[in-house]
Amino acid sequence: MWAASCLASCCAACACDACRTAVSSISRRSARIAYCGLFALSLIVAWILRVVAAPLMEKIPWINHFAHTPSKEWFEIDAVMRVSLGNFVFFTILAIMMIGVKSQKDPRDGLHHGGWMMKIICWCLLVIFMFFLPNEIIDLYETTSRFGSGLFLLVQVVLLLDFVHRWNDTWVGYDEQFWYIALFVVSLVCYVGAFAFSGVLFHFFTASGQDCGLNTFFITMTLIFAFIFAIVALHPAVNSSILPASVISLYCTYLCYSALASEPRDYECNGLHKHSKAVSTGTLTLGLITTVLSVVYSAVRAGSSAAVLSPPSSPRAGKPLLPVDSKEEEEAEKAKPVTYSYAFFHLIFSLASMYSAMLLTGWTTSVGEGGKIVDVGWPSVWVRIITCWATAALYIWSLAAPILFPDREF
Repeated sequence: MWAASCLASCCAACACDACRTAVSSISRRSARIAYCGLFALSLIVAWILRVVAAPLMEKIPWINHFAHTPSKEWFEIDAVMRVSLGNFVFFTILAIMMIGVKSQKDPRDGLHHGGWMMKIICWCLLVIFMFFLPNEIIDLYETTSRFGSGLFLLVQVVLLLDFVHRWNDTWVGYDEQFWYIALFVVSLVCYVGAFAFSGVLFHFFTASGQDCGLNTFFITMTLIFAFIFAIVALHPAVNSSILPASVISLYCTYLCYSALASEPRDYECNGLHKHSKAVSTGTLTLGLITTVLSVVYSAVRAGSSAAVLSPPSSPRAGKPLLPVDSKEEEEAEKAKPVTYSYAFFHLIFSLASMYSAMLLTGWTTSVGEGGKIVDVGWPSVWVRIITCWATAALYIWSLAAPILFPDREF
């Protein structure tokens, strides 16, 4: 017994030392990656609890206080929402605390890059605390998450626009025939994929003999967007090329598919209802991968003061208007400005927490005390369709804005 106790103590001590070593190894440059890792960990925890937590949550009286015990799916979704709420609160608190940080001499700069053991403990406590909250708070967060998820989708759109424009500028900047051919080939592949995918959508979501005018409208509008993108991008007054237009066209087609696939399974125009399980699994996996990549990319992009969504950092101090002594000037030079907005950085993770919860629960809504679950429905359809239209509008604006406002830098 004594030997077992000693062995357990040694193992615990080694584990603590390992954690302290790992946490202390997180430097200023790797802090953004550490936050991405913490966010990925939250997704893993939510996924695990979605699978195993239902039997335990059924025994918690302030959660299961209904006259009739809800279904297992209700508890699975509730577990995901509680983990997501803890993650959301954690990153929202950090975002609020980091408002107004302009200089690396600000004490909050050290909190953003350091104190990882304390932050991990706080994150764990927040997630655990969420399981002591009443169901009404979770229901409110679930409703709010739909709007937060829409905002995150818009962030994804802006990041995608920034990525494709930079991709195009990089290849054009090489000014070699090979890269021009590569631009043409990639653009052609994207447009062929978009049009072929649209044909598949017409096949599966406009059933003959049914009134599928809404689906036909969605698909047709997406095709019209693709033609408009090409016409505007190739206009002589627009400084762009066909590559961004083709990539955005393909992405809009994917958003249209995602919306149509989210239609209720008993809707006569949803031709995928026979394969609903496979479609849901594939959409969920692709959505989670897209979410993680979007968050990681936004974190990397936020590392530059010229990040598309990050507010510009304060410029370095120039020569003072009044004479100062050398000591004051030295102190001013030491006050280096931050290279990105910490508050915006954490806000991205807050919105991503809401979006990942919607993905893990299938954009579900809990209805009544019976715990009826709707895995897909019209709210999720319209969220994706509006995101598709917003993508089209933002892309057209990105091309038209430099012409309408030539004196401004975009």
